[in-house]
Amino acid sequence: MITLPVYNILMLPEVNYYFQKDYLKKLTQENLEPNEKVLFLVLREDKSKDELTPGDFYPIGVTGTITEADSDGGISIRAEERVQIDTLEMENGKINVAYFIKADIADMDEKSLEEEFKAVQSALLQYISNFQWGIIARNYVLRWKSLEDMAAALSYQLNITNEEKYKILEADTISGRHELIKQAVYEFIEMSKVSVDAQRAQTESNERLYREDAIKKQIAILQSELDKMHPESVTDIRKFEMKIQDSGMNETAKKEAEKILNRMKQEGENSHEYGMLYDYLDFVTALSWKKEEFCRIDLADAEKILDEEHYGLKKAKKRIIQQIAAMELRKKQSGSILLFVGAPGTGKTSIGQSIAKALGRKYVRVSLGGIRDEAEIRGHRRTYIGAMPGRIMEGIKRSGVSNPVMVLDEVDKLTKAYDGDPSSALLEVLDPEQNNTFTDHYMNVPYDLSDVLFICTANSTDTIPEPLLNRMEVISFQGYTETEKLQIARKHLLPKAMESMGIRESDIEIDDEVLRTVISDFTMEAGVRGLKKCMDAICREAAVRLVKGAETPIHIASGELRDYFDTHPIHHEQIHVQKNPGIVTGLAWTKAGGDILFIEAMFVKGKGQTIITGQLGDVMKESVQIAVSLVKSLFPEKAELFEKNDLHIHVPAGAVPKDGPSAGITLTAAIASLVTGQRVDSEYAMTGEVSLQGRLMPIGGLPEKLMAAVRAGVKTVFIPKENTEDLSEVAAEVKEQLEIIPLEKVTDIFEKTGIKSNP
Repeated sequence: MITLPVYNILMLPEVNYYFQKDYLKKLTQENLEPNEKVLFLVLREDKSKDELTPGDFYPIGVTGTITEADSDGGISIRAEERVQIDTLEMENGKINVAYFIKADIADMDEKSLEEEFKAVQSALLQYISNFQWGIIARNYVLRWKSLEDMAAALSYQLNITNEEKYKILEADTISGRHELIKQAVYEFIEMSKVSVDAQRAQTESNERLYREDAIKKQIAILQSELDKMHPESVTDIRKFEMKIQDSGMNETAKKEAEKILNRMKQEGENSHEYGMLYDYLDFVTALSWKKEEFCRIDLADAEKILDEEHYGLKKAKKRIIQQIAAMELRKKQSGSILLFVGAPGTGKTSIGQSIAKALGRKYVRVSLGGIRDEAEIRGHRRTYIGAMPGRIMEGIKRSGVSNPVMVLDEVDKLTKAYDGDPSSALLEVLDPEQNNTFTDHYMNVPYDLSDVLFICTANSTDTIPEPLLNRMEVISFQGYTETEKLQIARKHLLPKAMESMGIRESDIEIDDEVLRTVISDFTMEAGVRGLKKCMDAICREAAVRLVKGAETPIHIASGELRDYFDTHPIHHEQIHVQKNPGIVTGLAWTKAGGDILFIEAMFVKGKGQTIITGQLGDVMKESVQIAVSLVKSLFPEKAELFEKNDLHIHVPAGAVPKDGPSAGITLTAAIASLVTGQRVDSEYAMTGEVSLQGRLMPIGGLPEKLMAAVRAGVKTVFIPKENTEDLSEVAAEVKEQLEIIPLEKVTDIFEKTGIKSNP
């Protein structure tokens, strides 16, 4: 007898089974011939033949006889009797079984069996009659002669597990087995009915939705045709419906816009809220919600654009090109937030336009100067009357794209008020980890700012809060040298002024000496803003002469400049021969660039007090105290001078506020010159902070200070040794005109200037 392990098949006595060739290979490797006896063993789990163990079989099986073998290798087997497995052993892949017959308990007569079968068969026939395939299936159902035949045929359709199928086989009584079969068949019929009903309901629902969508599309097409024929009659509601549909908004924004649109429909045009709702939809639908594709960047063209539109600024251009190169490699927005810091007129804002042009993007400028309300950045909530979006989102709207180059101008002039801190609100805008879901209070939906290239500008970093400053990379825009200003005037400012006045190149003639005079005598700045005004003034006067019929070209002479500008030349601080001790030239940094200042010290009869004039700030007053103490320690023999006299220190001009630590060395040298009676040469200038130990400490703004020294006619400048590396940022022409001497101690300067100190 051949054993056949089967799984998930309802095996019952007196039932015919058919097995295909491929399935038989999984059960046994033996050849099966007609009239051969077989034993079906029921598996607990689905396992391959190589994995089988004696414990994998249920204790009841079914015997059978092979009745037929077809040409395709399939066989038919007639199941015969249930058997109880006595012993089961496995040897070399073969299953050896000892068993005994386990006869069914016949507790039902033939008539009851027939009636029971007919009832179940009738229910099944009624069920399949609802389907088109029911006619074919009816013939199969009518062939079944018993509930066992029905259960075996429906084995794979019945919603019962392998264990439940075995339970049917395990039932000892006919009535018990039939009860389990009926329960399985009736459950199958009812579940099928539920499935069919659900499917029918789903089909009806889908058909209704399809019909509704089709009607809506037809209405939309007809409405679109009407809108084209009569554009003037398009209602606000219809206009916003089309805009929302075409905007490409994210799901959150679209839901909010549709909610506001529904309110507009309900409120009507006569509602007092209609205008507010209209303004909101008009704003959000005007924004560009679609992500712009990254355009390839030609680095050579970008460098060319920056060089053509801005003279100098080598360090800033180099850093900008680095960022552009990184963006080209990553094919996306990347890099630090750049903060351009420098004096007015040095090109911080205008270079943003050049960057936008180099990237092929839109440019938008947002001025932050004087903002004290956080809502100016984040927007006002719509619950307030007169609510409006913040300046950031307003700038995005003006640009018309989602990836503009946005210049945030004058971030150092943000002011903190009791009702909010705009600099803190700006943190979210600039942080690439947060700004991809920036939520303006007015919009109340997230907007992706991660593709925006933010560039910030400031005159100084002193007033920028530390958390905001840490998110940005500072790039200094130093003042221009006289030569650079000449080139800027010749290549940029003068041609633009002539174009704006309608003057041709052949109508006016200005040589370089005249431009140099304008730069040196009529401007006093690190940038070129004042120089631009001078070029405009010259061209305006030339335009008047041209209209009056003057001969061309009109030659501009240096002697006529006062007539053009209607003002006196600007007085620059110039060094002068210092005949008295106690006067030393210092270098200062201002927001307009560098300048020189004279420290004047004098003893007057008094009681040893120190008098300070010239509007000095707290830091500079402390520098005076350090300088006095340092000189007293270096010149103890002069102590009597300090005891019997008042020391008066003055820093012209008296009307200009001054502060900072870099005048420490100048104050010390002026007091030392006074107490020793030794004059300091007027061609010497100095800058540096001083410690109580007499050590020179580094300062900032060195390039601007050295430019001021050149302008004032200084020949030699003393700087702290720790500032030596900063000389790399100083223009070559400035360094050529100065002797720059780095020093470590105050006594080194005394030695260089001729002030004799005690050893």
